Amino acid sequence: MARGKTSRFDPEAALRPAIRALPGYQGVEDLETVAAAYGVRAEDVIKLDGNENPYGPAPRALAALRGDYPVHRYPDAEQRKLRAALGRHVGVDPASVVVGAGSDELIEILFRLFVDAGDRILVATPTFGMYDFDGRLHGAEVVDVPRTEDWSLDAEGLLDAAAGARAVFIPSPNNPTGGLLPVALAERLLETGALVVIDEAYIEFAHAESLARRAATEPALAVMRTFSKWGGLAGLRVGYGVMAPAIVDLILRAKQPYNVSIAAEVGALATLEDAAVLDDRACVLAGERERMAKALRALGWVAPWPSEANFLLCRLTRFDGRAVRDALRRRGVFVRYFETPRLRDHIRMSMGTPEQNDRVLEVFAEVERELGAAGG
Repeated sequence: MARGKTSRFDPEAALRPAIRALPGYQGVEDLETVAAAYGVRAEDVIKLDGNENPYGPAPRALAALRGDYPVHRYPDAEQRKLRAALGRHVGVDPASVVVGAGSDELIEILFRLFVDAGDRILVATPTFGMYDFDGRLHGAEVVDVPRTEDWSLDAEGLLDAAAGARAVFIPSPNNPTGGLLPVALAERLLETGALVVIDEAYIEFAHAESLARRAATEPALAVMRTFSKWGGLAGLRVGYGVMAPAIVDLILRAKQPYNVSIAAEVGALATLEDAAVLDDRACVLAGERERMAKALRALGWVAPWPSEANFLLCRLTRFDGRAVRDALRRRGVFVRYFETPRLRDHIRMSMGTPEQNDRVLEVFAEVERELGAAGG
């Protein structure tokens, strides 16, 4: 019997409605491409646009990654060795730990598990863009409860909007503003019925206690952590979450089986063995954050906001944000500029080494002379 005539598959017509209007996630621009566009050598760039660790990986991690490990074997799908080491590091039962290809992957899996099309999720902008991106990817209703003029959270607005929401996503410290989530507000959010996801990517640079131990036994709380910032392993894509064992079990069932590569596991395990070195580096970067905030403020036209992360969000009172970014780039200093209404007069810069930061201050003085002579 002859088959009826059918049309060929049309990817545009078959696309899920939630994806059709989805803007791509704007990551950090490629170093070599941007350097070439501004006429500087990539090796000379002081890269402060990605909140990366300027010191790179810990010594033991570098040694381990240069060593002999079985890249021809699949990694352990249950992540036993790494989860056990992370449990010791955080002070929780390994059953409350799960590892991802960056904490981004774990955030996306939480959407896959708990957020259906049409469900409401809450964010508080300006904030890390991945929550909005994943929400739209899964067809969720993304409700924004904007931060106040001083970047504080609108506590009552969040609590009101959380009623009936599936999940709330809040970084602490927040990216890009650097502020912390008050513990009292976190406790109140846990009573709303929503899953509260606290992203602690920068917690090692903060004067604050992590909520990870609380998350290990609290079904309504998930804490995300990463090796990208403190550990200097951004390129290996390895992060982890601390949450109730029941949620960990669900993630282990829903994730891709070999999501964390052998290289990432080797690097992460060696990183944890060098935690003291990395803690010392974090202290140096936190000290540089305070030194740079004071020095930039003294320029008279750069106003850094208080930060508990490894970066500063700076309001520019004299020059256009894009113009400052471009002038810095021409001198080999890369900072982040956000094309959003509330941040157009801001730049964000992560902390370099003390020597790099000394050069950055010199460059800011050069930029002031250049833009001032050009009429701002």
